[in-house]
Amino acid sequence: MDLLRHLRHFVVVARELHFGRAAEVLGMAQPPLSQSIQRLERELGATLFDRSQRRVRLTTAGQLLLGEADELLAGERRLRNLVDQVRRGALGVLRAGVPPETPAVTLRALLDGLAAQAPGLDLDLHELTSAEQGRMLAEGRLDVGLLHHPVEEAGLRFGPAVEAPVGVLLPRTAPAARAREVQLADLAGLDLITAPPATAPGWHGHLLAVCHRHGFVPARVRPARNPEFLFGLLLAGGAVALEPESVARREARIAWRPLVGTPLVKRTSAAWPARAGHPAAPMFGQLAAEVLAIAEPVPATAALASSARPWPVLFEAGQGGHGPGQQPQV
Repeated sequence: MDLLRHLRHFVVVARELHFGRAAEVLGMAQPPLSQSIQRLERELGATLFDRSQRRVRLTTAGQLLLGEADELLAGERRLRNLVDQVRRGALGVLRAGVPPETPAVTLRALLDGLAAQAPGLDLDLHELTSAEQGRMLAEGRLDVGLLHHPVEEAGLRFGPAVEAPVGVLLPRTAPAARAREVQLADLAGLDLITAPPATAPGWHGHLLAVCHRHGFVPARVRPARNPEFLFGLLLAGGAVALEPESVARREARIAWRPLVGTPLVKRTSAAWPARAGHPAAPMFGQLAAEVLAIAEPVPATAALASSARPWPVLFEAGQGGHGPGQQPQV
């Protein structure tokens, strides 16, 4: 017996106190409605309506049931709404991973966007490398991750990818910083500072392959997971890094120069299990793409040709300091 359906019929009849009008409200014929009420009365073992006179009246049992039925049906609506929100990913817990180098402003924008779109969603955020995220996604210990491509793990779905041109990071005082663009082959003999291969094996292998193909065989490859450690190695001299422009914005003494022909592009997107994925994962993927697209704008050629810098120079080795309104000599 569908008790809730019969209770809904009962409540409408109890409000209208007329089977004909109640049937119209419910959009059904009167005989099935009468049968539904009779079925409910048999199930409960009590008469709910007094039909002895020309008017339909609630019995004492009917009056008591009406109050309880209202609460029960309201609870059903709340339950259905709750389950629907969970199904849409608006409630529950989302276990998400982001790369350790994610800038604070990007992370804040992502968190604010999720809070606005799904205020009832509890985000369990973890700082993880692409390799760590891939393993945890495969093992079911993570619902969604923000990974750098290429990704070797199978069985994943991906959100929109954001592409960021990769350029050269080097001290502003380095001779190569005077150029508007840099050939990879011009970096020959220098060390390459990059994330350890274990953090993102696919990207690490692709990076070295492109460098070798374009004539840059590093004197040695030096690992650096933390951006501050990377900057320290760069400022010590004799080394370069290949990263998107956004990395250089964290350190005023570091310059970013695009590579001739843009041979390297870093692709990043959200990923989640293809089977039994969290319902909020696609929303996370779309939002992450929007946030990353703002954080990693593709530099226009005209902007690169300009001598203006989007950041102030606070210090430059071997020269006097520059005020906020002055340009460095490069």
